[in-house]
Amino acid sequence: MPTSFSATTPYASQRSLTYARHGMVAASQPQASQVGRDILAQGGNAVDAAIATAAALTVVEPTGCGIGGDAFALVWIASDDVGNGHLHGLNASGTAPAALTPEAVAAAGHTEMPLHGWTPVTVPGTPSAWAELSRRFGKLDFANLLAPAIRLAREGFPVSPVIASLWQRDEATFRRHLEGEATQAWFETFTPAGRAPRAGEWHRCTDQAATLERIAETGAESFYRGELAERIDEFSRRTGGYLRAEDLANYRPEWVSPISARYRDVDVWEIPPNGQGLVALMALRILEGFEPSHRDDPEVLHRQLEAMKLAFADGQAYITQPEHMTQSVDALLSDAYTESRRRLIGDRALTPEPGTPPAGGTVYLATADADGNMVSYIQSNYHGFGSGVVVPGTGIALQNRGHDFSLDPNHDNFLAPGKKTYHTIIPGFLTRGGKALGPFGVMGGYMQPQGHVQVVMNLVDFGLNAQAALDAPRWQWLGDRRIGIERGYPAHLVRAMAERGHDMRIAHDERSFGRGQMILRDPDSGIYSGGTEPRTDASIAVL
Repeated sequence: MPTSFSATTPYASQRSLTYARHGMVAASQPQASQVGRDILAQGGNAVDAAIATAAALTVVEPTGCGIGGDAFALVWIASDDVGNGHLHGLNASGTAPAALTPEAVAAAGHTEMPLHGWTPVTVPGTPSAWAELSRRFGKLDFANLLAPAIRLAREGFPVSPVIASLWQRDEATFRRHLEGEATQAWFETFTPAGRAPRAGEWHRCTDQAATLERIAETGAESFYRGELAERIDEFSRRTGGYLRAEDLANYRPEWVSPISARYRDVDVWEIPPNGQGLVALMALRILEGFEPSHRDDPEVLHRQLEAMKLAFADGQAYITQPEHMTQSVDALLSDAYTESRRRLIGDRALTPEPGTPPAGGTVYLATADADGNMVSYIQSNYHGFGSGVVVPGTGIALQNRGHDFSLDPNHDNFLAPGKKTYHTIIPGFLTRGGKALGPFGVMGGYMQPQGHVQVVMNLVDFGLNAQAALDAPRWQWLGDRRIGIERGYPAHLVRAMAERGHDMRIAHDERSFGRGQMILRDPDSGIYSGGTEPRTDASIAVL
């Protein structure tokens, strides 16, 4: 018998589909899922549960999200008990600080946006998302929703296996690349024992507990227009940052109209740009024009890869804050343009280029309650812990979302003060005939729209349930003709893709293939079925 906790998983396992009637929370951490379930038990709705779960995830999964990150949400508010209702979108992604100009970046010696330090830091949107969701749709007092996260931060928790692995990876990266006062507090906050915690070890962050308390007491006002904003401003000025109190004070989250595309008989919903959900919709529109077949058909996999490459080529060329896009969402999803892109798919792998349409470190969670309300929610620091900048004494790790800005003045996503960059995190939602099916998402940088496409096809074309749709092996486009593919894919498919010119790379680390959750509702019975990610420490809690 081992004498210490083991983080190894030497044998394949299979998870069963989870059912519930009165509520469900699916998240990447068991303790966070339980927090959301407890909020439902206290009389909270799906929105309350999502907020509480999200706040808890900033504590127990700091490798993917934090108080200093961004967030998006799709919120289904039911109007009856058979699945009718309305879908709302919330964009809580932050803007570039007023002082962060292309000239300032060039003067600092950068020819492209760096990954670490103050330069890629944008205004955090996550605290505003919690407060705004609570204000508009919540039932319970906002402070009560953050209380479990505060307790976890103050009292501590045992670190889960996958998070311990990611923590150790990020520590190694930061020790190679971080230096100076701006990033010193990261080591003090997240390696208090001089190293990253191991699986099963206890970790607490009393600084983060105090910060969450201030956010809870003030409805996030302290973060944007109070004491916390002043501390961020002072530290930024002292250590050469661009973020100022004025940037925080001027920020507001934005309610947006979700965008959608029909795939077979299902409508797939995403947040509009600046999010990359449009990439998933473009790929699905292309694929919808082909006859469905079975999952292990080489022609199906080839078409998936080619459609994904074409959609990404357009997305990376055009997606940014909507008013700065030279191509509209409608043009990119139009029948004529979709057909022109579909015709490019032949028998051989292509190197994608953007077309010209006609003029005209992340966590995901899903919640559902007894009334049919459902939330698809995602928040992120972007790369792991983010920029490496932590405001001393607060536990606030600031995101590095600005890394995605272009410094090419001819690019749609060219850096500008007050602008929102191309954003990788995307919540998804499914409806059929105007009735809710439910929330889904696959976290993981540029894997996210690729995960959305694969999960939707697993459900709609291949008849898999929510859990099996997440269990299924995945692929991902890595640029040019390079394709990463998980070991679980049948060997004949891998060989067939290589014969068509794809540069196939069998992966031995599943962490880069995304981590998803899904909840689906049967409109006749009202029963929820949920799936959770086998590639991380995920769980589902039910009421």
